[in-house]
Amino acid sequence: MNNIEKYDLVVIGGGVLGSFHAYHAINKGLKVALIEKNKILQGATVRNFGQVVPSGMNTKWQTFGRESLKIYKEIQSKFDISVRQEGSVYIASNEEEVKLLHELKKINQANNYTSELWTKEKTINNYAGINEAYVKESLFFPDEVLVEPRVMISKLHAYLQTKGLALFSGKTVVRNESVGECVKVFTADGMVVTAEKVIICNGSDFENLYPELFSESELIISKLQMMATKPQPLNYKMKGAILTGLSIRRYEAFSECPSFKKIKEKESSESLEKKWGVHILFKQAVDGSVIIGDSHEYASVKEKESLGFDLNMNIDQFIIEEAKKIFYLPNYAIQDRWYGMYSQCKESDIYLKTIDKNIHIVTGIGGKGMTGSAGFSKENINSIFNF
Repeated sequence: MNNIEKYDLVVIGGGVLGSFHAYHAINKGLKVALIEKNKILQGATVRNFGQVVPSGMNTKWQTFGRESLKIYKEIQSKFDISVRQEGSVYIASNEEEVKLLHELKKINQANNYTSELWTKEKTINNYAGINEAYVKESLFFPDEVLVEPRVMISKLHAYLQTKGLALFSGKTVVRNESVGECVKVFTADGMVVTAEKVIICNGSDFENLYPELFSESELIISKLQMMATKPQPLNYKMKGAILTGLSIRRYEAFSECPSFKKIKEKESSESLEKKWGVHILFKQAVDGSVIIGDSHEYASVKEKESLGFDLNMNIDQFIIEEAKKIFYLPNYAIQDRWYGMYSQCKESDIYLKTIDKNIHIVTGIGGKGMTGSAGFSKENINSIFNF
């Protein structure tokens, strides 16, 4: 076996949650190794929109998300990780959604988080091709950013390596063994790494290493479908993240609005958007394509296979039909379709479990990963290492 030098921390899982745990540990002066089972990431981190939108989170996670914004921008000022500050907008399509926007605006003011209510006219002027009949008002968040997920995570790894990170990709961890005050981490190819502490930030690694605990956990699996159009004409530009009426009716931030509960009670439980968990998002990627989505289907960890491994084309068609009611894109031809899966908790907002004092499982962050991981990881590293 190859015995590797000792680290203060080994992070298992190279997605956004694991990578930002490594980032904050390195910033605290710790010697860190990151072990990722795939040579090229394949999980939830690279299968999402790449929007960093604290505006959509409840008060607790908005705090983490706002810290994340600062961290993304700080890294971008030193090393290009594809961050674009173009803002996010929520577009209301009826008076109920307008009411929620105004209520969220008041919550934002109380939290000192900048947002701007835009009239119908201002919204139309800022977004070419938007259906004027759809728009009533909108709420704009100028500080929010976009990233290109696959580019961002690989560049973040490169940046961390310049700061001293030992990155081991394409290595599957098969066992953790507590030895006194340390943990030995064994990989399938015979590598052995010793660390003061281990943090497991990937649901599949959690399942492989501790299958019984995983099976008994409160985790559920969400499957999301998204797609990308072919590149739009060079003169067509769509700025920022665009979230629409169904997003207003879904995102956690709006659940804190006084009118939210009564508005939700009036919604049809038989609708396709309810059945498939659809809300319509738009984002233009750097290649000119427009990413459109998404859907949410759920299953317990014991029944995750029921979600299937194929794309449901009925869901995709429904998303496209709804998207066309909102934006007249020059090109709706689809060049790519994909799905992603992530874990989240039934009751808690994130899954945290400590094994043998020095092995920490941190997963189940759900759809908050790209936005909340950087800020949450900072607090969690401080907690684990008693900083």
